[in-house]
Amino acid sequence: MREHTVDRADPPALRGDCESCFGLCCAALPFARSADFAIDKDAGTPCPNLRADHRCGIHATLRERGFTGCTVYDCFGAGQRVSQVTFGGQDWRTGPPERTRRMFDVFPVVRQLHELLWYLTEALTLPAARPVHAGLRRALADTERLAGGSPGELAALDVAAHRQRVNVLLLRTSELVRAGTRGRKKSRRNADLMGARLRGAGLAGADLRGACLIAADLTGADLRGADLIGADLRDADLTDADLTGAFFLTQPQVNAAKGGPGTGLPDSVTRPVHWTAGL
Repeated sequence: MREHTVDRADPPALRGDCESCFGLCCAALPFARSADFAIDKDAGTPCPNLRADHRCGIHATLRERGFTGCTVYDCFGAGQRVSQVTFGGQDWRTGPPERTRRMFDVFPVVRQLHELLWYLTEALTLPAARPVHAGLRRALADTERLAGGSPGELAALDVAAHRQRVNVLLLRTSELVRAGTRGRKKSRRNADLMGARLRGAGLAGADLRGACLIAADLTGADLRGADLIGADLRDADLTDADLTGAFFLTQPQVNAAKGGPGTGLPDSVTRPVHWTAGL
């Protein structure tokens, strides 16, 4: 369901590969009728647009039909892992109900672990975070081990507790990286900036972790070296904004925002197709 193309070197296992997945995001996850989805769907209920071959029947027209949320989603590679590794290529459509339920329960857990793997992998590429690289490598190995667990182990995992342990390292990484940004570094952690007028704002090195930036006007804003982990960028206008060097920014966040050819992006993400397609 993704609209972007990969043009950088990153771990392929941390990008969704729909061809190797049994449409888990379209069946296991719930969504509610909203600006992102045209209908309500319960968890564990296949989307009516999901075909028997696990492909989307309206893939080419998802945005026009009100399924923008599908176009911005990425499982960080959890779908193919659960489908091909955790459950050994067993299709949920043909298995017993108990296995199907377990697969649907495990998928969101592995998705969270793979998102952590994305952050940890990126953190290890940041020279300023060298003082915590040893801890980051241990956390990466531990997270990979957990993601490779059996269905029973994954179902019993306290993923929130593991996220908290990893977050300590990611917070320290953020402090080290942002310390190298010149000027006053603003803290907007968990701030409610929905619809905020931030055109041309100086946010270089800012802490925007968990900030709500839905529909915010960030046209021409300076976001170089900002920490954007968990920031909600749905419909945020990033036209001509400079996000070079911004970190912990994921592809789903970028896909959910608005931008254009003048938007500066970090190497960790790619420019969404719809930014240049006039959608």
